[in-house]
Amino acid sequence: MKPRHRLALSLALASLPLACAVASTPALELPLLFSDGAVLQRDQPMKVWGWSAPGHQVQVSFDGASAMATADASGRWDATLPAHAAGGPYTLSVADGQQRQRARDVMVGDVWLCSGQSNMEFKLSQAENATAEIARANDAGIRGFTVPKSWSGTPSDRLAGGAWQRATPRTAGDFSAVCWFFAREIRARTGVPVGMLHSSWGGSRIEAWMDAAHLGVDPVEVATQAAAITAHDNRLIQATRQRLGHGGKGPVKGADGQPSWAAPTLDTRDWASIAVPAYWEDAGYFGMDGLGWYRTEFTLDAASAAAGVQLGLGKVDDTSQVWINGKPVAPESEAWDVGRVYHVAPALLHAGRNTIAVQVSDQGGYGGIYGDAGLLYVQGADGVRQPLAGNWRFRVEPASVSVAALDEKNQLATLLYNKMIHPLVGFPLRGVLWYQGESNANPGDAVRYREQFAGLIQQWRGEWQQPAMPFLWVQLANWISGGDSPQHSPWAQLRASQSAALSLPATGQAVTIDIGNPDSIHPLDKQDVGHRLALAARHVAYGETLVYAGPSYRAIRFDGPRAVLSFDTQGSTLAARGGALGGFQIAGTDRVFHPASARIEGDTVVVSSDAVEVPIAVRYGWSDNPVQANLVNREGLPASPFETRPW
Repeated sequence: MKPRHRLALSLALASLPLACAVASTPALELPLLFSDGAVLQRDQPMKVWGWSAPGHQVQVSFDGASAMATADASGRWDATLPAHAAGGPYTLSVADGQQRQRARDVMVGDVWLCSGQSNMEFKLSQAENATAEIARANDAGIRGFTVPKSWSGTPSDRLAGGAWQRATPRTAGDFSAVCWFFAREIRARTGVPVGMLHSSWGGSRIEAWMDAAHLGVDPVEVATQAAAITAHDNRLIQATRQRLGHGGKGPVKGADGQPSWAAPTLDTRDWASIAVPAYWEDAGYFGMDGLGWYRTEFTLDAASAAAGVQLGLGKVDDTSQVWINGKPVAPESEAWDVGRVYHVAPALLHAGRNTIAVQVSDQGGYGGIYGDAGLLYVQGADGVRQPLAGNWRFRVEPASVSVAALDEKNQLATLLYNKMIHPLVGFPLRGVLWYQGESNANPGDAVRYREQFAGLIQQWRGEWQQPAMPFLWVQLANWISGGDSPQHSPWAQLRASQSAALSLPATGQAVTIDIGNPDSIHPLDKQDVGHRLALAARHVAYGETLVYAGPSYRAIRFDGPRAVLSFDTQGSTLAARGGALGGFQIAGTDRVFHPASARIEGDTVVVSSDAVEVPIAVRYGWSDNPVQANLVNREGLPASPFETRPW
């Protein structure tokens, strides 16, 4: 779920795997997309395809309409049914004279492809007010299909898995939260079934979602070099499995309700030793996901035990639970990118030896206790820190563990496109929702993203043969990345690169610099994100006339020491949220930006600074976490960050 940049993109060609061998084609096969519970796109020619024996005649039938196709030499057949109005349920039937396949309970409505990285992958069960939201998620007219994380060195025609799920309290917790809140609002507005086709991977770079041709990658070279990383991965996976062995039994609940592996008297002599802090993948557990337990000890004098201590456990990827002397310290914590700090009450401590037990859950990517060694400590009332970094005892819960070669594949060119997008091409869509960019928000990368993002939009539209297919995205939210400065902000630059794609037709963006979490790259408020995407969709995809976004910078003119900025307000008005207008900077010929005063005059903003006599450029919200940027419209939608003169 998290961005990692261990491998330079220049290594992409040397690091691509071979496509997995395709199983023998059955006599008659439909893609997983055309299965029970599917949602098919309304009001567009209905394309259906599959595989049969070469030369076989295939008949496709749906609600009284039918079409014929002939399987080519490879067994692939393609048929097109006439456009169909919203409704259902129906049965899709396919027969080749020898076998018949049926997809039942099929609805016709609007299908939206939801793609990107971890904030799109972020589940409804993790979102704000998750319990209440899941309880009310009961609508058979909204259905989701999640493409499993998978990759290939060559374009694949088949998905690795997936199935359509109706929205119920039992299933909705695993839906993409952004996709769900968007779909719920669109369904309420249109009254038609909505299909959520979700294909995302946390931490992925944009290059992973593009094809070889648009990236200038030689597909022959990719296929030739792919075997190396596949063999390398297989060796590491085998080593991990040998290290895990049979695993034995996992922890059991004690009389006090706590797991036995948290007990202070537990004998850990048969546990492995592991360096902390470090990802467990770097400690010999390549490709492992699941539950891992860490244990260590620290000593206290009587005064420190009586006063309580502060416990620092570094960063934990993804979630953790902590016990001191067999007693739980705090509820499960999910902030994988934030240092864990706990205040341990005296009731949990005693003079002498104290034990720490940490259960870590990792469901994808790298896992374990990681970060700076200085973040692991016990600190008493005297302020002296006792370091905890070093070798801890480690053991995994055998029933929880899976091993797969997925790590880093989300960083490499074309791999995700080949297996998670290419098999979807041709399945008619109403549009695309995109939430990605965090992994490209780096110096240099953020500027290149402007061309890459426009290229991805045009590539996908071309492959779907829908040149005006609505494409909507979420602009990066506010977050303290630690990588910006008063003059430079890679996150602001990435936002500007995203906004540049608005020059393409049928596009829209949801600005979220006011609803993020400065301390977490994964803000919990996905309701407002889905709502703002739905506003954009109502205009871009459904043709409604409404105020669907905040003020958008249009032009600048200079009046002596003042810069006068005009905006597209979509018929709304400019306003400042929460006080005086802020977030503006102004620069002269030296290209040094200074904080500026700003005021609203009608549909313009007048900007100036005593430090700049002859201004030539203005920028707004130019920070990873632009807390002072408060320009909004009457509806409260925020203005997008911008620069009037890119350098």
